[in-house]
Amino acid sequence: MSKQPNFLVILADDLGFSDIGAFGSEISTPNLDKLAKNGLRQTGFHTASACSPTRSMLMSGTDNHLAGLGQMAETIARDPFYQGHKGYEGMLNDRVAALPEILSDAGYETIMSGKWHLGLPKHAQPHARGFQKVFGLLPGAGNHYLYEPFLDDNTPAMKFLPPLYVDGPEQISHKDIPGPFYSSTYFTDRMLGFLKERNTEKPFFAYLPYTAPHWPLQAPDEEIAKYKGRYDAGPEALRLERLERLKQLGLISKDVSPHPIMSPYGYKSWDELSPEERAISAKKMEVYAAMVTVMDKEIGRVIQLLEDRGELENTFVFFSSDNGAEGALLEAIPVMGDQIKKTVEKFFDNSIENIGRGNSWTYLGPHWGQAATAPSKMYKAWATEGGIRCPSIIHYPKLGGLLKQDNGVTHEFTTIMDILPTVLDLAGVQHPGDEFRGRKVHRPRGKSWAPWLSGQRKEVHDENAIHGWELFGQAAIRQGRWKAVWLPPPTGKDQWLLFDLDQDPGETKDLAEAHPQKLQQLVAFWHEYEAETGTIVNMADPGVGGFGRSTGINWDDWGH
Repeated sequence: MSKQPNFLVILADDLGFSDIGAFGSEISTPNLDKLAKNGLRQTGFHTASACSPTRSMLMSGTDNHLAGLGQMAETIARDPFYQGHKGYEGMLNDRVAALPEILSDAGYETIMSGKWHLGLPKHAQPHARGFQKVFGLLPGAGNHYLYEPFLDDNTPAMKFLPPLYVDGPEQISHKDIPGPFYSSTYFTDRMLGFLKERNTEKPFFAYLPYTAPHWPLQAPDEEIAKYKGRYDAGPEALRLERLERLKQLGLISKDVSPHPIMSPYGYKSWDELSPEERAISAKKMEVYAAMVTVMDKEIGRVIQLLEDRGELENTFVFFSSDNGAEGALLEAIPVMGDQIKKTVEKFFDNSIENIGRGNSWTYLGPHWGQAATAPSKMYKAWATEGGIRCPSIIHYPKLGGLLKQDNGVTHEFTTIMDILPTVLDLAGVQHPGDEFRGRKVHRPRGKSWAPWLSGQRKEVHDENAIHGWELFGQAAIRQGRWKAVWLPPPTGKDQWLLFDLDQDPGETKDLAEAHPQKLQQLVAFWHEYEAETGTIVNMADPGVGGFGRSTGINWDDWGH
């Protein structure tokens, strides 16, 4: 067996802060809960506010505006404003050294099974970026049962979800994948196969990015049935339940002021829904919960294999989500707009008894999404904490320090950009610096967790460190406890807001007037961040990448 550590990085897709048991959920996740009990839970772990930007930060250790995903690829493809700008290639660009590339050169076996979302062209696919063994879904989501209706011109009906997969270096059709297929189970099957056949003389880096619980909401009937009736009281009741459990677990303070649920895009509140609408909404949440439970079971299979082979002790396991819970059809709207509803009605069966099956197509909606991100404000695509703060578990007791305690919890601020330097540090591998394989590359902006986890340092990022976010015209800049947020119309008032996250993690009290000098300082930091990262914003199309305001979608007709 190798003396260098192995690595297993597991990423859920659009999982909310309180969507697993170890973070206060009623959803059954015993395998993740066990990892948390024997590891460390992070309440201050941060990502980008959407999927592919976060993944670019994970793979590069630097900001998404430098790594090629300055905007979602789906937005870049439709908006000429972003096209041609460095950092907005819509794929992991060649100005970063990808983590699997670096580890491959250092003698690691690199393995991936799951969602890529970092580029469709051959040169941007996972095998080309360092994964030696890979089964992957290339775009941002896919039908969990491979139910893929096509139009008469032989193009996918769901144009934003082309069924594009790769097996090793080869791109394959969904028709080439043997059935029966359910995404979480099949991704796990392939990962287990790769791990069983690997060269045990070499250490491994395994990346397992699931597509659960990302829409479309689909899960086995028997798993959905376990949650029947559980969500009949609605999202506000669920939010209050979870907040109480988060307090009991010590994950949030007992006197926290949670941000109230907001109703964007004309959504009706639970009280305004008819009994039939409530039943449909609750059924969607039952399916969502079942997706999370199935994913947990599959994670358990991987952990069990490592344990059976005597490799778990020497494996650094990291689990998180790629952003806050989903509250809207983020990737779909730039591509299809108001055609989504018409396409779903034509090709799918969303009757209540069929919701959750492969030929249904539903998503969760903003109220359930906010139940999962409380006490934070809003969800995926927002620069507020609900969009960028995610549950995180680290399991590697061998390192000692913070990882030696049972049921460990830390509130330290950390970021997805820290993963690459942490992995390289623990592996004893140097980042190549400014040049890699004959090309100029960016150095990581993240910091290694190893000195902090082992007890040599008290923090990862000191109180003077600056952290910035921007997607869809929403911006945020943070230094220590202070965070400034810019929300353009229709989500905000085109002005900077100021929050003290130590006292107000729900971002409920704007302190801009009370502390004008601090706000001025943070705004100056924002402009420095903007210049350093090459961030650009299309002010002619503000407001979450153009969705939610001018799409023409009747949101009252399109789910709750």
